[in-house]
Order: sequence, then C-alpha cells, then structure tokens
Amino acid sequence: MATIAQALAAVALIVALGLVLRRSGAMPAESWAPIERLTYFVLFPALIAVELARADLAGSGAAGMALALVGAQLSMFALAFPLRRLLALDGPRFGCLVQGFVRWNSYTALALAPLLFGPEALGLAAIAVGSLTPVANLLSVWALARHAPPAAARVPLLRALSTNPLLLACLLGLGWNLLGLPLPRLLVEALAILGRATLALGLLAVGAGLEPLRHGSAWSVIAAVAIGRLLVEPALAIFLARVAGLEGTALGVVALCAAVPTASSAYILARLMGGDAELTAAIVTVTTVSAVLTLPLVLACVI
Repeated sequence: MATIAQALAAVALIVALGLVLRRSGAMPAESWAPIERLTYFVLFPALIAVELARADLAGSGAAGMALALVGAQLSMFALAFPLRRLLALDGPRFGCLVQGFVRWNSYTALALAPLLFGPEALGLAAIAVGSLTPVANLLSVWALARHAPPAAARVPLLRALSTNPLLLACLLGLGWNLLGLPLPRLLVEALAILGRATLALGLLAVGAGLEPLRHGSAWSVIAAVAIGRLLVEPALAIFLARVAGLEGTALGVVALCAAVPTASSAYILARLMGGDAELTAAIVTVTTVSAVLTLPLVLACVI
C-alpha cells in the first residue's frame, strides 16, 4: 500500500501543478490548447506506437488483457441503457454517461504503470491503450452523433475514427510488431525522450483542464459515472482477467487501466459534437479527484 500511495502522490502532484499553473495565471488558459494538441497529436501517439511495436504480444497475456478490459468496457456501455431510462436522461446527457463509462485517462495509467509494476509494465499499458482506445472512440462518437444537434451531427463517424491519432498510432505499432520489423536504435532513444515529456505534459494538461463544479450539475449522472467508472468497471475487469488466467503484472495493469478516471478528452469531444460539455467537465473533475481514494482500494485487490 505504501508503494501505491507514493506513486499516486507523485502523479497527483503533477496534476495539481497543472491546476495551479492555470488558476494562478502563470500559464493562462489560452496557452494550454497548443500543449494539449502537441501531446494528443504528436507525443502521445509516438509513445504508444513505439511501445506497441516492441511489446511482447505473444508472452505478455495480451489477448487476455484485451478480453478483460474490452469486456468490462462493453459491459459498462450496455449498463448505460437501463441507467438512461432510470435517470430519465436526454440525448446529450446520455452521451455524457457513455463517455464517462468508456473513456479512460490513459495518461494517468501510463504514468502509474511503471511506478507500480516496473518498466516492463509500460508495454503492457500500451497494449491496454491499443485495446481500449478504438472501442472508446467508436462508442463515444456513436453516442454523441446519434443525439447531437443537426450542425454537430454532420461529423462523419468513419472520418472521426480514421483520423484519430491514437487509433493510427495503435495500428502502426501493432502492424510493425506483427511484421517483426526491428526498431532503429536511434528512433527508440529519441522516442524514449519524447515519452518522458509526453506523460509529464499529459498530466499537467489533465490538471489544467479540471473545472470547478457549477450549480445545477446533474449529480445523479455524476454519481452513477463515478461509481461505475471507478469501482464497477475495475471489478468486472479483474474478474474477467482472473477468468482469462492473468496474474502478476498483467493483472495489475488490467486493474489499473480499468480504474483510472474519465479522460479529459471527453469534454473536448462533447463540446465538438453537441453533448453536454459542462456536465462532462464535472464528470472528469469528480472522477479525477475521487480516483485518489478508489485507486488504492482497487489495486489492493491485485497487489
């Protein structure tokens, strides 16, 4: 537990620094957009591509990890439909519920994985990105596009997916790995340097993106997402991982990736596609803060 607390504290400090830098005006709000774009479109895809390219897909339990993580993700997506009826949600708020369940903060997972489980866990976390990211984008874009206002709904689903930098990075890394091509040493070393910047900038951007909770937020939706995202989904993933025979580092990475908060990119997508952006921002904030308490509980079940 001491290792978990120390790793979480290190990540929380960087997130808090991003929040302080933005709220204090040391780095004003308009300066974060270029940082987010650089991280999302260049640095993070580069890290994912190289980690997937050199990951041990055969001996690492990659298939079991994908089964457990995507199985839990799809289960939460299915749960969103009865919850929509129970909570009487309109289309935009239903999109918030779906995004809250299926979009995960990969920056936090990738930063914590090597701190908790050693350097080899970064490759396993990249496998999680390759498994969860395509499904998360497909389900989120579908849920928002189906209920978006006419002007926002014109974003074609196929184009949104085919131009997603994380999806392209996953395909590139997996394709390189499956072809058995060697990675040039110079490229690996350069991307390793970029990787260290990626996680730091990503966590700072998460903190800068946290928004104060506003009066009138739909607390029933926020509570449902927080419980589902931070407790129910990791419980399902751990169960499926054990059924698949995973143990050790692979099991720990599954638990970690299933238990991280909702990704801040959910807010950007909601804003672009006519979802309830304010409610999405509240969900990101609440799950990020709550994960400080729930992550140690989840990880204690597998460590």
